[in-house]
Amino acid sequence: MKVVTGVVGNDIHVVANRLIDLSLRARGFEVFNLGVNTYLEEFFDAAVETGAEILLISSLNGEAEGWGREVKLLKAKYKDLDNLIMMIGGNLVVGHGNAEDIVPKYKNYGFDLVCHQVDLNTGLDSLEEFIQKRNRK
Repeated sequence: MKVVTGVVGNDIHVVANRLIDLSLRARGFEVFNLGVNTYLEEFFDAAVETGAEILLISSLNGEAEGWGREVKLLKAKYKDLDNLIMMIGGNLVVGHGNAEDIVPKYKNYGFDLVCHQVDLNTGLDSLEEFIQKRNRK
């Protein structure tokens, strides 16, 4: 499966981005890595251009929330992305927050999978489980 990934907004966490890329490739995904400091629109453009089935956005500085609020709007604008799996992970708030509050908020923004402060392998296991469940339907 094709995955577009990168770090959203003003986030420059290069090492985490590279680890995500390597881990996705090791699991057999075809990865299109947009790198750091990526605007949300760039993710959607890349998903259309590559025919990606998955959009995996990461954020470690917590600024993803400001960007995440635009996901539903952009997904509606890009009509060819109805089946795109939307995933976000990392540290998803500035300051402190718990997953019980953060996960529903991001799902309301339009993300299918939300991994707030979840380790990389657990997050990717969740992605693979989501894909398997979706394929069974």
